[in-house]
Amino acid sequence: MVLAVPGQTAEAAGILLSSGEFEARFSGPGEWLVLSEVHAPETLAAELSVRLGDFAFVVDQSHGRVVLTLSGPDAARILANGIAVDLHADAFPVGRAANVLCSHLSINLARTGNESFDLVVMRSFAEALVDDLKVMARSHDLSVDFATR
Repeated sequence: MVLAVPGQTAEAAGILLSSGEFEARFSGPGEWLVLSEVHAPETLAAELSVRLGDFAFVVDQSHGRVVLTLSGPDAARILANGIAVDLHADAFPVGRAANVLCSHLSINLARTGNESFDLVVMRSFAEALVDDLKVMARSHDLSVDFATR
């Protein structure tokens, strides 16, 4: 999690968004969840701290969150059963992220592809989110299956 120092949001955002090594997802004004497939979780916070310097505070939350990916032609349809956000590609395009409620759980939702979404949830709620996704899929006679990366 990156929190910009008041008055330094533009500088922090510029640093985060200019690197191909990080994916900065909007989490609130001057606040981003940062994911990386280049840096290991144990080194990501330190690397961000060096790059951001005095522009932002970095808090390692890698141990407390889980990223679930839901993809396929019915992904948006499944999510629409539990999320009060317009998930049409024009309203929620690839690269967009938002904090939303999914059923009763607070998550960070990001569209990562035309038919793919990442759901970032607190680790202790991951099982409940999986259960909710299965229920949301069943209402359309679909199933949800998860694979590890």
